[in-house]
This record gives sequence, structure tokens and C-alpha cells, in this order.
Amino acid sequence: MIRSVHRWAGLAAALVVSVTALTGAVLALYPAAEALSVPATPIRDVGDLAARLQETIPGLEQIRRAASGQITAFAFDGGQASRWIIDPTTGATLAPVTSSPVERWITDLHRALLAGDAGRWTVAAASLAIFALTLSGFALAARRMGGWRRLAGSLRGPLPQRLHLELARIAGIGLLVSSVTGLWLAALTFGLLPEGSPVPALPAVSGLVGLPPDTLPALRDIALSDLRQLTFPRAGDLADVFTIETDAGLGYVDQGTGAMLAWAARTPLDRVSDVIHMLHTGQGAAFFGLILGFSALSVPVLSITGWIQQSGRLRRPARRQPAVPAGEADTVILVGSEGGTTWGVARALGAGLTRAGSTVHVAAMSDFAPETYAKARRILILAATSGDGDAPGSAQGFLDRLQALARAPSAPFAILGFGDSAFPRFCGYAEKVAEAARAAGWQELMPLARVDRQSAQDLARWSRALAARLGITLDLQHEAQQQASVDLPLLSRRDYGAEVQAPTAILRFALPRRPLWDRIRGRGFAGFQAGDLVGVIPEGDSVPRYYSLASAARDGFVEICVRKHPGGLCSGQLMDLQPGQTIRAFLRPNPAFHASAGEAPLILIGAGTGIGPLAGFARANRARRPMHLYFGARAPESDLLYDNQLEAWQRDGRLASVVTAFSRGAHRAYVQDALRRDAEQLRRLVAEGARIMVCGGRGMAAGVAEALDEILAPAGLCPITLKAEGRYVEDVY
Repeated sequence: MIRSVHRWAGLAAALVVSVTALTGAVLALYPAAEALSVPATPIRDVGDLAARLQETIPGLEQIRRAASGQITAFAFDGGQASRWIIDPTTGATLAPVTSSPVERWITDLHRALLAGDAGRWTVAAASLAIFALTLSGFALAARRMGGWRRLAGSLRGPLPQRLHLELARIAGIGLLVSSVTGLWLAALTFGLLPEGSPVPALPAVSGLVGLPPDTLPALRDIALSDLRQLTFPRAGDLADVFTIETDAGLGYVDQGTGAMLAWAARTPLDRVSDVIHMLHTGQGAAFFGLILGFSALSVPVLSITGWIQQSGRLRRPARRQPAVPAGEADTVILVGSEGGTTWGVARALGAGLTRAGSTVHVAAMSDFAPETYAKARRILILAATSGDGDAPGSAQGFLDRLQALARAPSAPFAILGFGDSAFPRFCGYAEKVAEAARAAGWQELMPLARVDRQSAQDLARWSRALAARLGITLDLQHEAQQQASVDLPLLSRRDYGAEVQAPTAILRFALPRRPLWDRIRGRGFAGFQAGDLVGVIPEGDSVPRYYSLASAARDGFVEICVRKHPGGLCSGQLMDLQPGQTIRAFLRPNPAFHASAGEAPLILIGAGTGIGPLAGFARANRARRPMHLYFGARAPESDLLYDNQLEAWQRDGRLASVVTAFSRGAHRAYVQDALRRDAEQLRRLVAEGARIMVCGGRGMAAGVAEALDEILAPAGLCPITLKAEGRYVEDVY
């Protein structure tokens, strides 16, 4: 068994393991070189350094201290971002930060094989392979040498075998450390370990005029050697604070009093992760990093000598099962999928049922033809949801065919819905199918079940229930497909909401490089529209958060509106972004919330960050289609997003009208109150064929639906009727 593990792990992973190891060895040189270049640190406290840098660097926004002791300052002045390496002995700027394209390329090759998330998974598998190879190699060596106590004895045998064992004995411990730490970091990257320290809530501030940093007690009490990052308050914003992160935790410092307003200590898990990061990268432990780098250099030689010793042959791949006609199958699997993920589950399910002795036919839900299922004993429906509970691409027409049946199919059905619980209509289409099937008198094999965000646990739970219901053993071998993501650099940001304690920003990112074939087909970031979604993958968590796009591909940038939520991992990271920094993101089409073509008026209703896609519709309205915007915010002086653009778009005719409602101030009102005031105009617009588009929080959307129900009742209309006609759509969160 041990020999088999060692043999097949080595054969399967030789190339990837070698690439990962060699690039790791090269990267180990950088922390060592950086550590040698950093002088001593006579400046003792953070306040002293912050004050010195504030005097010499205009627009100073942030100071960072690396584990090696290198200090970097980030500034934004006159519309230009800059980064400087700082002399820790004097606080003077030494040189601008220059990014090495070679180092970036090697780092990406080491971490992801230049292949994004798929590469990251491959590298994680390579770390697991190194771990298995090292442990099994030690066990085999001990067996060959006559026991663990004789493991360091003299070697005999052919040269490749002796060289293989000798290198393994020398580098084995280093490879174990590298693989274990690499697996830990991969688990952090993909969210398999708990999140780090909680971010403290921002309490009330003094509102006093900012004092020099070297007079603030909380900053003077922190040694410079403990600093990780210090972010300065925004210039002129008395409600903002110093945000400081140290080896001990994260806190907020009042810029007017210097008091520590809130503090969150680092958890034991954080400290373990810090040590593991240091061991794996050599940052903060350059000498140890060089040892691990030397160990990594042995991997290609071990791979070659292992191949020389290997005399076994690879097994031929198993032959694929031929497709089963619908009339011959005892199990029919129907698939409703938008992006293809559900098809992968269907194929894995079909293979598992086939291994259990079933004959399986897999088809799209749109090909539903129960009259051809002559031998079917069960029909399994795997249904994803598109938009606001709509049918996905491969399920179009299914409900119409089901409702047109003279009698229900004789084979019972089971439905498994796929979706994302972050959206209001989670598995909404699967629920519609279940309701329609029951209404048609179709016998149910199992209750409706749901899979959230490709959850392996949800899928395994359902497959166990199905196996128990069928009285079989079901081996479902399926790995969730990871969404390919790209880097989006932040170009600019506009901040709002500080006055009402609701930090909000309009973030504009550069478009990623788009392959020629994608540009030709208009796919991905080459062909998106306002109203589509961008999935942002936060650091330390593989679960994406979705934001509605306020721009289209033709605008030349990716724009979203973000509000910082207390304790929100992704929103907090986005709100901390500065121009030049990047996020990992991917595009998710949302055709149900596009401004459809035509000349009929559009009634755009939003509140808070919900204005994002609505602003995108206005920006793209070069044909001057009648668009009437109703926008709700807290106060005009704090969070009236797109304030200047709204005026400009109204002047040039892209917006026919703009009506705002503010929930704070002398005349408190919500967006639904503004709708009621314009009841007659709204009834007239709807009578002219207007389409209503609502974007914002669930509470706001419910209030808007209730108001429009009252407004449209005299005309014999209601939101439900308009939804059925495709004239009332929502994008709510």
C-alpha cells in the first residue's frame, strides 16, 4: 500500500511538483535579499515615524512594515498614486517601489501555475503529493534500511537508488515543512479554515481637529517593530480614524484625541497562520527560507531518479459507458443549467447510478418527453435558477410542456435545485417546477432539496438520501467546478456616507486583458452590460460576493457601488482598496436585469448602492430613451451617489427625470413616498408600456412593490401582472 501511494503520487505529480519546488527555491532568495538590505530601526514608535513621513510625503495614506523590517509608504496626491521605500533610521524616502515582472511571474507560476484558480487547486494537490511522497518515502526507506533507527546508515545499491534515498534523507524534513505549510496556506486561500480576527465595529469619534501623529498616545505606545500597517484618516474627514494593524491585533485610533477607540486581538489561529506563513515564505525568517529552498532543489532530481526506478506501467483509462437511449433507461436525469455547472453534477450522478446497476439517460429539461420514457422507474430533475426565479437556458419550455400533459408521467420525480442563497430567489425555479409537478398530480419520489453554491455537503446529503430511497450504494464522484477569476486593478474611487456612519464608495476598476476569441464572441469581461454581476473573491475566503455592475464593456472599465457592512469581509476589503491594488473577480451574466432594447420608457427605482446598475443604464442611454429615476438615500450632503453625473445625464437627456428622497433631515421620506407623490405620472407611463426596474435592499423592494400595488390598482394592474409580462424586474439583496 505504501509503495503504491509513493509510486502513483510520484508519477502523477512529477512535473507539477518539480515546477512548484523550483519556483519556491527561487522565491526563497527574495526575502533573504530584502532582509540583508534593511538597516537597523532607531525610530522607536509608530507615531514618530508617521509624523516624519507626513511632513515629507504629500498625500500620505498608508504605511506598511514587512516581516523583513522593510517599510513602505503609499500616497495619493494630485491624482497620482506613489509608493516609496522608507529608511527606518530616519524616516526619509529611499526610492520608489519598483515591481519586478520576473518576481511576479515566478510567484504566479509557484502559486497558480499561471492558470488562476484551477492552477491554485493544482498547486494545492502538488503540496499534498509532496506530503504523501515524503511520508511514504521515509517509510519505504526505513523498511529498506531495517528500521527507523537505521535510517541514517550507509546506503548500497544502484546509483539512482542511492542518490534518490540520500537526497530524500537530507531534504525530507524541509519538504515535509514546505508541504504542510503550503497545504495550510491553500486551505486559508480557499476558505477551508475559519476566518481570522474579527474587525471591530467603528465607535463614535470625538470629531476634533486632527493632531500630529507623534502627539497621539495610542500611536506612541506601539513600537515600530510591532507595526504591520497604519492607514491614515481621509484628509478633512473628522469622522474618519487611524486604522492600525500590529502583530497583536487591529484597532481604531481617534485622530483628535489619540485614544484607542476599539481593538480586536489576533486569535491563536491567526498566530499559527503567521508562523506557517513565515516558515513557508521565509519572510521574517530568511535563513530558514533558504534551507527550505535548498530542500526544494532536490525535488526534480528525486523525480528523475524515481522515474528511472519505476518499472510499472500506467493503466489504460477505463472505457466510457455508451449513451443510453431514453426508451431503454430506468433512470432519466433532466438538467436545467445556465452556465454548465449542473451538467457536471448530472454526469457524475449518471456515472454513480450506472456503477450501481442502473441504466441512465441524461438530457436537457427542454427535451422533456415523458412519452418516450418507456422503462423509466424514476425521473431526477437537476434545476438551476436564472435571474429572479427564471428558467435557465437548458430548461426553456419545460413548464409549458409539463402543464400541457394530459396525465402526469408514471415514473415518480425528485428535484434537486442549485443556486446561491445570497440571492432572494434561491432555487426559485426549482421551487416552481416542484409546485407545477405537484399540481399536475405527478408522484414525488423525494422532497425538493437544494444545493447552495455548489456545496459538496449539500450534494452528498442528497445523494445519500437518494441511495437510501432506492436501496442502493451510490458513489457520487463530483468535484465542484471553480469559477475562473482574473485580477482587476482599482483605477479610482469616490467615497460617500461618512457623515451618516455608512461608508460607501463607487469603485472603478480597469478591464482585464481579454483574449481575442472572447472579444470576437463578446464573452466574459469582453461583452458585459450594466446589470450583470461581478463576483468578488475576498482574501481568505473562496466564496464570492456578488455586486451589480454600474458599467458596460464599452465604457472601458468595471464599476460597482459598495457599502461597508459591519464585520463584512468582502465589503471591508473593498472599502480598504486604494488605486493600484487589485481584487480577484469573475463575471456572472444577469440577463434578467438588463435594460431591454426598445423605445418604451424605463422607470428606474433604487436606494443606496442599488443605484449602481441604474446609473449604468443611464450612462449607456445614448439614444435618449425616456428614463425616469427614483433614488433614495440618507442625506443629500453625504450619500447622494453619482450626484454630479445625475445632473449631467439629466441635462443631456439620458435621464428624463430624477426624483430623490432622503430618509434623514428636515423632510424625511423614502423612495416609495416619492412614487406615491407621482402616482398619476407613473400610471400614465405604465399605460404607455413602461418597464419598471428595481434595485436595492429587500426591505426597500418590498416597500416599493406595496406602493406600486396601490398606485397601479386604479388602472387594473399590479406588480405581479407586470412581472409575468416581463415589465417589472428586481435585483435585490
